[in-house]
Amino acid sequence: MAVAHFSDADFEEEVLKSSLPVMVDFYADWCGPCRLAAPIIDELSGTYEDKVLIGKVDVDANVETAAKFGVQSIPTVIMFKGGKEIERKVGFGGKSSYEEMIKKVL
Repeated sequence: MAVAHFSDADFEEEVLKSSLPVMVDFYADWCGPCRLAAPIIDELSGTYEDKVLIGKVDVDANVETAAKFGVQSIPTVIMFKGGKEIERKVGFGGKSSYEEMIKKVL
């Protein structure tokens, strides 16, 4: 499954109202650590397909959503379940820390 891309317009519907847990990577194209995280996020979306929805929010294009969730440093990865924030990692956490986040909601 390809990584979803969420926007200010669809974040509530796609993430907060999702029946699945959702992992959201807040990123920007110019961010070096975000580029390190990208292939890991892509890989995890395939590994956990049908169990967890994994997607991204470009903070430059979706300022409202980034501000709403207090994202001040990127990458920030937030796990949502039932419309609520469960956990967040600020900075590049590596594959194992992202997998730990996923396992906590399964």
